[in-house]
Amino acid sequence: MKYLLSILILSTSSFLFGQTGRITGKVRDLDGEAVVGASVFVKTSQLYGANSDENGQFVLELPVGVYNLICRMEGMNTDTIQINVTENGIVELDIPMEEISTVLDVVEIKVGKFDKPLEDQTVSMEILKPRLIESKNTRSIETALDQTPGLNILDGEPQIRGGSGFTFGVGSKVAVMVDDMPMLSGDAGRPEWGFIPVENISQVEVIKGAASVLSGSSALSGSINIRTAYPTSKPLTKVILYSGLYNKSSMAGAKWYDDTPLIAGASFLHSRKYKQWDIVLGGNFNYDHGYIGPPRTDSLVWADTITNFTNKQMVSKRARINFNLSRRSIKTKGLIYGINGNAMVAQSNMVFAWLNDTSGIYNAYPGAVFLQNQLIFNIDPYIVYSTKRGSKHSLRTRMLRTVNELTANQDNQSTVLYGDYQYRTSIKQIIPVDFVGGVTVQNTYSYSNIYRGSGGPNNKMLNLSAYAQAEKKFWKRLTLSVGGRLEYFQLNNNTTALKPIFRAGSNFKIAKATFLRASYGQGYRFPTITERFIQTGVGNFGVFPNPDLKPETSWNAEIGIKQGFKIGPVMSFFDIAGFWQEYQNTIEYMFGIWRPLTTPQALGSSAGFMFLNTGNSRVKGIDASLAGTIAIGKKSDLTFLAGYNYILPTTLSPDYLYATDSLNRKFTYNTTSLDSASRVLKYRFLHNVKMDFEYVYKKAFSIGFSAKYFSKIVNMDAIIKDFEQLTQDVDVLQDIRYMDFFNSHRKGNWIFDARISYLLKDKHRFAIVGSNIFNKTYSLRPLKVEQPRTVMLQYTLKLGGD
Repeated sequence: MKYLLSILILSTSSFLFGQTGRITGKVRDLDGEAVVGASVFVKTSQLYGANSDENGQFVLELPVGVYNLICRMEGMNTDTIQINVTENGIVELDIPMEEISTVLDVVEIKVGKFDKPLEDQTVSMEILKPRLIESKNTRSIETALDQTPGLNILDGEPQIRGGSGFTFGVGSKVAVMVDDMPMLSGDAGRPEWGFIPVENISQVEVIKGAASVLSGSSALSGSINIRTAYPTSKPLTKVILYSGLYNKSSMAGAKWYDDTPLIAGASFLHSRKYKQWDIVLGGNFNYDHGYIGPPRTDSLVWADTITNFTNKQMVSKRARINFNLSRRSIKTKGLIYGINGNAMVAQSNMVFAWLNDTSGIYNAYPGAVFLQNQLIFNIDPYIVYSTKRGSKHSLRTRMLRTVNELTANQDNQSTVLYGDYQYRTSIKQIIPVDFVGGVTVQNTYSYSNIYRGSGGPNNKMLNLSAYAQAEKKFWKRLTLSVGGRLEYFQLNNNTTALKPIFRAGSNFKIAKATFLRASYGQGYRFPTITERFIQTGVGNFGVFPNPDLKPETSWNAEIGIKQGFKIGPVMSFFDIAGFWQEYQNTIEYMFGIWRPLTTPQALGSSAGFMFLNTGNSRVKGIDASLAGTIAIGKKSDLTFLAGYNYILPTTLSPDYLYATDSLNRKFTYNTTSLDSASRVLKYRFLHNVKMDFEYVYKKAFSIGFSAKYFSKIVNMDAIIKDFEQLTQDVDVLQDIRYMDFFNSHRKGNWIFDARISYLLKDKHRFAIVGSNIFNKTYSLRPLKVEQPRTVMLQYTLKLGGD
């Protein structure tokens, strides 16, 4: 009856009054291509309707009034548009329609510079969503990132596909960014993980392979871009409280504490829209007793007066607060401007080696630990303007200030001034193409006596770069991209470098859920101030400068396929890629006797580490991942993310002489390797497995399980074995022991985590989170044990939000 009445009203008004208006428009897909044969009609009467022609265009004449128009096309999501028809008026419509996804929600995720779907990308990319980050009680983002297939975080250092060994986090070969802004310290190139606002993350994009064209110099083997969440239509308030303990070590006699090894903290977030403003305020407070105890000595002869710390001094504390403010201009449509800020004070420690590989495995070696008090903050003003034609101009700037106060006179401070102008558009003339380009400038000013290897404590570095990338889609199936970047570096007004780099990629949609991709990309990394000029010595260890250190370059080629499938209740994507990456002037952290050893007591000023160019190397392998959901009945589902990474990292110049120390020892791959016959690079895992599963019932009860596997280390520095023998032969040196542990643990390590949670009234979530639940004692890099089992209780209060 209602349907007939609507027809009668429309027909009568048109016949009696003849007052009509015209609606013209175009129906297109998200790539701008015309949708032919789409039906456009009035919701209450399909008698008033039209179909889009070969150009996607339609014309519809309607009586005066307010209507809801329906746009429908098989295989695409139906759209509803409200219009107001006036007498003799003309309404112009642009109706974008999206294909229905029948495979996975992940298809609808927009990523990268062009905000395109994940399956259209021409590079290998993994996505982490907030659900996994929150459910694992992530106090610092690296613990969640470590669950990403192909990515490992070792001692704070990100490593993608075996692109690096370990350097205590200095000179990262992986770019770390938050909302496209770099988050590596200016002087050392070290990620500041605790500084990243984990309470407000919308997604994390991990690009695997050389990504320097769009991500900058540090992206030699990949990049991590963390995207923060914008306020939604409903205000959101979220509070997380947590507390837990480190468990006693499974190794007999290795108890490192005489108090309570407590972990506790809280985080909060409030975001809302208020008139023309978007407001975000968040923060985190964390107390961590730590699982490495203070140094102690086994020798009656050697007395530690430099690092004679207590358990209380080894505690880590952190307090951070951040804000995002943006305003949408009323007078100028498309204009958004704002300012973001973040500030953190922290107390922590840096431990370089354990006491020994038995009862002292959870204690620091004398002279191999620093206590650090840190102040770090940034202010980021920005402005974004989107034109009526869809182009976007953005100017993002930053002032990042870091002040580190360390024991043993190791203080350092730096200021980074950063600016990036970017232009993004879709060019319609001649050959329609998506384009992004821009220019970047970064000035780093550093002051520290530990960088006196340059001749003084003041050092500065200028980086200028220009970049561009274009993408074009053909026949709705083939995507081609090509890009380039020009990098210029100037260090202390006397060292300069100019380097162009390029990339290209393709993605071909073979079938509805089958995507074949191929890419080639170059990488370039200029050494940091720390790598070139650090000069320090504490206890039995020193670090020595190398002002002649050369930049690293790389190229990466890969071919991969992404296959989506739906089998009954299972919806999933399987991705596999074969890759080949080569590095030139590979930088590694090497131990040697770099100055004449006059007396055993002077070891700290003679022996230690130096950053060196060790020649050319290659990493090739296979990277596979599987992600999806399984619907279990109508009330529960199982989500999963799993990955396997096989790498074969080898030297291409095993006899290349790259250094000679003060004992006239010749440094080549062959002479410095514990296992030179394999030609495998040092400190790499050839096999790596990551898995995470979570079962959810009625959106209230969930139980999750994670597993990680690291195969044995095939090769490492032979000097570690020699240095262990030296400390045992010289009575005045504290013995350092590692080789017994290394030889008896030369097998892979499986590490398991688990969690369980319950959501009450859609607001209160209670969870128990366990890490390393079988309390395995294991090591992933020399002289450093990983954390024992922790058990945490977590409470989350969430109010509002979409």
